[in-house]
Amino acid sequence: MVEQVRSWIKENSTLVYFLIAQMLAIGAGAASILAYSVKLETRVSIMETRGAEYSVARMAKMEERITVLEQKINANAETIKRIVDAWTREREQRK
Repeated sequence: MVEQVRSWIKENSTLVYFLIAQMLAIGAGAASILAYSVKLETRVSIMETRGAEYSVARMAKMEERITVLEQKINANAETIKRIVDAWTREREQRK
């Protein structure tokens, strides 16, 4: 019986290697999913510990940055408009 198993393994060594590699790949995938879920749970735990105060403060900083960017965009738009107006006036005067 043992000799039959050994001879079968020798005859189908490629299949055996493939099955072993497949089991290792599935194990690695499971370990990766487990690591991701642990990381996610850690993040959730941190957010629950810090609470809403941390989130609100972070959102306020983001809103402040957005406001500054909007002001810069408006200033740049006005500058571009003035340049285009000056260029078109100059062009009309040449005609």
